[in-house]
Amino acid sequence: MSTVMESLEASPTTAPRVVELEITGACQLQCTQCFAESGPTGTRGAMTSDDWRRVISDAAALGMREVQLIGGEPTTHPAWAELVDHALSLGLHIEVYSNLFHIKPGWWRLLAREGVKLATSYYSDRAEEHDAVTTRPGSYERTRANIAEAVRRGVPLRVGIVSVLSGQRVSEACRELEALGVTAIRTDRMRRLGRASLPEVGADTAELCGRCGHGQVAACPRAT
Repeated sequence: MSTVMESLEASPTTAPRVVELEITGACQLQCTQCFAESGPTGTRGAMTSDDWRRVISDAAALGMREVQLIGGEPTTHPAWAELVDHALSLGLHIEVYSNLFHIKPGWWRLLAREGVKLATSYYSDRAEEHDAVTTRPGSYERTRANIAEAVRRGVPLRVGIVSVLSGQRVSEACRELEALGVTAIRTDRMRRLGRASLPEVGADTAELCGRCGHGQVAACPRAT
């Protein structure tokens, strides 16, 4: 097993409640601001599915309450559904942070289970602007449709909107999401990390929000 566990506790007395598992660097999209620099050529690194199951078991044994599957796009990992099942079997809650670009019909039953929630990113109420950020034509229509389906099915969903482009229609995107029935919406500016780093500066940790690690730990696979 090859993994990096990074503690990002807010203070010595803040016990971690959530473990974030970056199970893959692969993604159908290649968003211009992606901190993980994920994309179609991303890999799963050296971690096996059994390794990730052991991490989840360890998290439960340590008293953590929630697992978040991230990436890349976690649903591109062949064992993502098994990892969700494993977390639920241990009494953990689990959040799948997906771009919602492609959700197979059979996955909705799993996503609608008690203890599962979804998170996604959204950029604009206009397809051309949203797709300019994701660099994948058609991503707006597919993500929007799956947001509507998640709401229809009663799947808990939160949506983050990152301001990437000059004049981006962030407020309009918020109103569109509200009209679709989304109630948990947060906005943020682009952080100069990963693909959004300035070439002459590189990743700047001062760009971090300062809250993202409160009560959380992260597990990332080393490259193969």
